[in-house]
Amino acid sequence: MTTRNSSKRKNEILQALALMLEKDPGERITTAKLAKEVGVSEAALYRHFPSKARMFEGLIEFTEEAIFSRMNLIAKEQADLDTQCQQTLGLILTFASRNPGICRLLTGEALSGEHERLRGRISQLFNRVETQIKQLFRQHEVATKGKYTPEIGSRANLLVAVVEGRILQYVRTDFAQSPLASWDNQWQLLQSITAVD
Repeated sequence: MTTRNSSKRKNEILQALALMLEKDPGERITTAKLAKEVGVSEAALYRHFPSKARMFEGLIEFTEEAIFSRMNLIAKEQADLDTQCQQTLGLILTFASRNPGICRLLTGEALSGEHERLRGRISQLFNRVETQIKQLFRQHEVATKGKYTPEIGSRANLLVAVVEGRILQYVRTDFAQSPLASWDNQWQLLQSITAVD
């Protein structure tokens, strides 16, 4: 019972943090403000998380789990590279549109003045996305006995850069411009990236 209550309280804290990141763009979040939002004392926050950095890491871990578990499903369920890439990027953009506060973490905007380790975690997350997309391209090369020119790394990097840019626009416009706006049309422009020579 205590473990379940502790887990529930942790989730409440992370949800409140994500909501504050969404509601107060550009404003630094203190543990005092967060505690007030959750309706607990600062000491109670620290019983669940040893530091504010660990709270941010909790949101990053939530993001990683949500994105990578679904990316793996897409890779298993879809055989076509074009579909795999479209659904993978669409997944990330859909997650971003549903979690605006977390987007401030993904762009690093909310991490100004926070522990450098957190920016490293965000960089690692996007590097991991890029690595998984490269793997999809490699598998396609093997299956088609083709060869990508320019090489796989450039193609995967461009796709991830587009996703990061759309998330950045979402944050820059204070969440007015959805990362999914015109996505289907823009994917048609990007499709040539998945075509093998």
